[in-house]
Amino acid sequence: MFSKSKINEPGPKQAEATPAPAAAPAAAPAPSDYTSSMPKAKPAASLLSSDLHITGNVKTTGDIQVEGTVEGDIRAHLLTVGETATIKGEITADDVVINGRIVGRVRGLKVRLTSTARVEGDIIHKTIAIESGAHFEGSVQRQDDPLNPGGRKSAPAAAPAPAAAAAPTPSAAVQAATKAHKAES
Repeated sequence: MFSKSKINEPGPKQAEATPAPAAAPAAAPAPSDYTSSMPKAKPAASLLSSDLHITGNVKTTGDIQVEGTVEGDIRAHLLTVGETATIKGEITADDVVINGRIVGRVRGLKVRLTSTARVEGDIIHKTIAIESGAHFEGSVQRQDDPLNPGGRKSAPAAAPAPAAAAAPTPSAAVQAATKAHKAES
């Protein structure tokens, strides 16, 4: 197809190349066979431009680059928050790169706050990197599976529950309501 020999060959061989395009339509299904067996190319990241304001949740298995404003939760494979972006909601992504402003919880396997990042909320991560100059107000918690909201919290939460039930200290209002209910019975 790209060999020099075909380009430099005399006229009779080029004439033989003329019937080849006629055979090409018959061979057209073959490239589709190759593409189905080969891994598909990764699509480009979806870009939410700076003039875009979204109210609602955004969910994709692909990549998103946000430059505008999103009021809602975002779920993606790779989320890049641009310097002009503002997100108010929960973010869940395998990889999160924050250059802009986030108000809400961030969940990610890899979370990176750049020097221009402004985050107000909790970050639950497997690995985290915070550059000098980033502004962060909230808590940071490492989990092996930060993408699962009930991940590690479910097992420890079950253990303290019996201890809490064993020593409850009801308020005076609860005690009064209980006495009133017993008196009615």
